[in-house]
Amino acid sequence: MNTPPHSAPGSESDASLEARAATQERPGRLFLVPTPLGSEDDPGRVLPPSTVQALIPLDYLIAENARSARAVLARLPMNRALQQIEIRELNLRTPVEHLPDLLAPILAGRDAGLLSEAGCPAIADPGAALVSLAHQKAIRIVPLIGPSSILLALMASGMNGQRFAFAGYVPVPDDERANRLRALEQRSAREDESQILIETPYRNQALFDAMVRTLSPATTLAVASELSLPGENIAARSIAQWRQLAPTLAREPTVFVLHAASSNRSGKTPERARPRSPNASRRGRRPG
Repeated sequence: MNTPPHSAPGSESDASLEARAATQERPGRLFLVPTPLGSEDDPGRVLPPSTVQALIPLDYLIAENARSARAVLARLPMNRALQQIEIRELNLRTPVEHLPDLLAPILAGRDAGLLSEAGCPAIADPGAALVSLAHQKAIRIVPLIGPSSILLALMASGMNGQRFAFAGYVPVPDDERANRLRALEQRSAREDESQILIETPYRNQALFDAMVRTLSPATTLAVASELSLPGENIAARSIAQWRQLAPTLAREPTVFVLHAASSNRSGKTPERARPRSPNASRRGRRPG
């Protein structure tokens, strides 16, 4: 006589697991909310209405800095007092083991917003780890539209916008920084790839001087400061031209974009500049 197998102590049948899952709260959504690139900028000027409308009803936010987040919220038509909005911090000092605690309210059914200190969250930002964990927990991620200094600088650089890489920060020690810059320049020449770098504002001049000193005279360097702000300043020159100008850079948020002249030009039209056929399928449109 065959008998059904015994369940292990404490285990649940498939039916009971399904029944329990059906009674649990559906997870909330994690909205990725861009913020202005300057602390004094008006969010209503740089954030589209769709982003503002998605942010307004949220009463739980995860921000790199709670004080900065409240300053942004104070300029928006929030539908509740700021004291009624729960803000938890996620920054470079946040231990990885604390990330599940930040997601717990979302798993309980509460919508939340992830805000960066400036620009788009999860890009050159500690929020990326939280987004990764949210995917693992089957939380719906909703990226919203807003300013990105990285993309704005690339757009304004005139360099290859179809093949680019964000290199982030380079080492501070002189020898290590020079080696890294040379490696990025070589990669740019080899791959026809724009390289995007950032630096802490008070080290802007040191990085710029190192680039002018280290890179080839034919390499192009764009310096984009205070993007989207009243003091915005963008210039792209060859390293040879920068050496002649020898400017003093302000201690303001700045993005650097470099593109090396390739010694491998064959006279063919580069892929990034090749005109599309007017009969090309609309399905083949590149993303904007």
